[in-house]
Amino acid sequence: MDINLFLSELKPELPVDKKAVLKQQLAVYLNDLLLHDFHSLVQLLYRVDVSEKKIKAVLQEHPTEDAGNLLADLVIQRQAEKQATRNSFRFPPGSSDEERW
Repeated sequence: MDINLFLSELKPELPVDKKAVLKQQLAVYLNDLLLHDFHSLVQLLYRVDVSEKKIKAVLQEHPTEDAGNLLADLVIQRQAEKQATRNSFRFPPGSSDEERW
């Protein structure tokens, strides 16, 4: 799985059914990393900038739930937060370079 391509597909405007499919694929991938390549999982979560505190809290609050699903929710949530931040700093089309500074 090309995780960069996958993460770029996670957009807020996606239909609910497409989001569910992507979340399931991400959960399977994260579970595979959890079981077979923990170091890569940690690197991925660091690169996506998922809070270690949130990871620990969610896993402790839901010890019987699938870890891949829980981590997928956190990754999707973080991607949405980053997109919202980017959108809040965008300038309207046609704005001059002077306005940007």
